[in-house]
Amino acid sequence: MIGATGTIGKAVAEALTARHEVVRVSRSGPLKVDLEDAGSLARLFETVKDVDAVVCCAGSAAFKPLLQLTDSDFQIGLRSKLMGQVNLVRAAAQHLRDGGSITLTSGVLAHEPMPGGAAISLVNAALEGFVTGAAIELPRGLRVNVVSPPWITETLVALKMDPKGGIPAAACAKAYVAAVEGKEQGQTIDARKHAGA
Repeated sequence: MIGATGTIGKAVAEALTARHEVVRVSRSGPLKVDLEDAGSLARLFETVKDVDAVVCCAGSAAFKPLLQLTDSDFQIGLRSKLMGQVNLVRAAAQHLRDGGSITLTSGVLAHEPMPGGAAISLVNAALEGFVTGAAIELPRGLRVNVVSPPWITETLVALKMDPKGGIPAAACAKAYVAAVEGKEQGQTIDARKHAGA
């Protein structure tokens, strides 16, 4: 579970712990990984072996008005949320047990844009396209999917925004559990559809 200390990641780790042994990984925990460092990803799989599933709820991207976005702002999302998760798939595919699964995180802004979200929309949509393409090439029965969370209630509260448009992190976590335990391959899973499950 990469990104295990974040709002969604913590909820996903808790939901999975009820039925699976979960290794919690983050930038700041005892077991560290940096999505932007391919060497860090390789070292992770040298440390943690015999893995059946990898879930990633990590990755940064800039949120600011389009005409204020700089090349550096775009690079944050490209380097972290997009290529970090792409490189995670490439590393995990060499180490997962046969039939294992990889679950990434995109987000609602890929399909429901809002002012300030262009850089995030870019990386979210790119991740969803990558998963579609990568799924047909993964060996050994490996599966890859991407969960698309909506706004999360706890995040909206922290940003002093109206929480009515969001779902709680615990409800969002159900989509990740479904991705890990299901049979989907190459799918974008809308977390809202699993929130009431």
